Amino acid sequence: MTQKLILSIAAISGAFAVGLGAFGAHALKAKLEATERLSTYQTAVQYHFYHTFALLAIGFLLYKTQSSWLNYSAYMMIAGILFFSGSLYALCLSGARWLGAITPIGGVFFILGWLFLLMGVLKDAN
Repeated sequence: MTQKLILSIAAISGAFAVGLGAFGAHALKAKLEATERLSTYQTAVQYHFYHTFALLAIGFLLYKTQSSWLNYSAYMMIAGILFFSGSLYALCLSGARWLGAITPIGGVFFILGWLFLLMGVLKDAN
C-alpha cells in the first residue's frame, strides 16, 4: 500500500468519523438514548478517530521508510475500523445484538495493527 493511499484512506476515515459522530449526536441521539446505545455509538466514534490518527502516522512514516510491517499495520488498522467501529455502528442502528460478536475481531485487528507498527518502527525506521 502506498503512503498516498494510506493518507487518503485516513482522510476519508476522518471525514466519516466526524460525519458519523455528528449524525449520532444530532439525528440519532434521542433514538439511541431511548435504547441505551448512545454510549456504544460514542465508543465506535472514539475508536474510529483514534485509529484514523494512527493511519495518518503510518502514512507519514512510510514517507521516511518503505516497510512491509507498516503496510501490514495500515491494513490491520483499516480492518479494525471496519470490524470494530463498523459492527458497533451497525448494532446501534439496527439493534441486531449478534453484531456485538464481530466487535472483538476488530479489537484483535487493532492490537495487531499496533504491534505491526511497533515492528515497523523497530526493524525498518531509521
